[in-house]
Amino acid sequence: MVRLNRKSAGLQETLPIKVVQFGEGNFLRAFVDFVIDKLNKEANFNAGVAVIQPLAGGLVELLNEQDGLYNLFMKGVKQGEEIQEQRTISCVQKGINPYKDYDEYLKLAEEESLEFIISNTTEAGIAYDDSDTLEGMPHNSFPAKLTALLYKRFQHFKGDKAKGLTIIPCELINYNADTLKKIILQYAELWELESDFVNWINNSNSFHNTLVDRIVPGYPKDDIESYQSKLELEDKLIVSAEVFLLWVIEGGEELKAKIPFDQIDENILVVEDMQPYRTRKVRILNGAHTTMVPFSLLFGNETVKETVDHEFTGAFVREAIFNEIIPTLSLPEEELKTFAEEVLDRFRNPFIKHQLASIALNSVSKFKVRVLPSLLAYENKCNRLPLHLTFAFACLIRFYRGEWNNQTLPINDDESVVAELKRIWELHSYQEISEQALKNEKFWDQDLTQVPGLKDQVAMALELIETKGIEEGYNKFVSKVAVE
Repeated sequence: MVRLNRKSAGLQETLPIKVVQFGEGNFLRAFVDFVIDKLNKEANFNAGVAVIQPLAGGLVELLNEQDGLYNLFMKGVKQGEEIQEQRTISCVQKGINPYKDYDEYLKLAEEESLEFIISNTTEAGIAYDDSDTLEGMPHNSFPAKLTALLYKRFQHFKGDKAKGLTIIPCELINYNADTLKKIILQYAELWELESDFVNWINNSNSFHNTLVDRIVPGYPKDDIESYQSKLELEDKLIVSAEVFLLWVIEGGEELKAKIPFDQIDENILVVEDMQPYRTRKVRILNGAHTTMVPFSLLFGNETVKETVDHEFTGAFVREAIFNEIIPTLSLPEEELKTFAEEVLDRFRNPFIKHQLASIALNSVSKFKVRVLPSLLAYENKCNRLPLHLTFAFACLIRFYRGEWNNQTLPINDDESVVAELKRIWELHSYQEISEQALKNEKFWDQDLTQVPGLKDQVAMALELIETKGIEEGYNKFVSKVAVE
């Protein structure tokens, strides 16, 4: 089979380097490069991408062998309908490994057409390393590499304000751009760079916080023959992803004018403040995951799809999302409901087998961040506890007992958390178990026995779960709370 490259694919048109992208992994290729490719084809964006390998080991050599080309397969569910799409991504013009050719990397600073910096160097990538020097060749940290590139550009264009860049990091940390800018300024101070450069960073470059969301399983090694059979040319960089995509970018009219997102049909939002969208994702998508895991595992399901497809567990998750989580959020209700339906479609994706056991990691800390705020906000707003989130809370505590129906449960958490909950389960009554679990401020950062009714309802749910099982226990829990 002939190898994929520009000559074999008949795609020999070159594009000006408008984007420098730190990261060549599956996510950026299935997310950002997909968007840029679509902008090029549908909105005449005319943007070529130069990909920088952020670590010594990576895929740049393989990417260059294929002249930056690869195939993206997208599979998923939209409004109940299964969708499968495939496209050849052609926006990547070249890959550079700064560990092998640092001079070629720095030369990118001189590109007249360069406008954007995009990155995804993992959550650990935006970090300060005081051992990095300006000369680097290359540097240890991504922010140091970027600072050196920006300084070279500042020098080459003699501080030209028009040559500043639009910097859009995609790492999964909150305030990612603010954090990156802060570290760049730290390097400017560490390396004793002139004040004019600092002013150029502050006034001629723009930094945009982001939220990104797309499940990207990546290279489908277990099913590669099936994927390859759909192609005429051999591709060693096939990447698979779900259909859903969300990109929230903090910015205004200036950013909208630079990138014509409005000319492509993708879920990309340029907003003044992305925090409500971050909260939406954490509370609805992540919150639903965390709510369902102990509850659904105790019921007997193994995957997320099984959970939302089952008549009982699916209705439970839906009720929790629409009647208990959404009422506590600040965005418009219809917008939240649309997002929630998209989340449930993603959960139903038949092409992604998402094991509940694999997302059971650190369930206590996840519950504190993702679910507890909704539970407390609902109680504060409605003066009563949310039935489903409270029952899910009891399921979480029961889960950490470690066994269910003579089978070991897939607990995966910090040893101190597991040990403390194991100790609590040695107590003699459900009231004591509930009280000890809820008052532990190391778990929840507060004493939850102070929340009206929570200790008693959790204790009741624990007893019903133990004696009646999940479904009957839940039904009796609902009827008992209604009577009270």
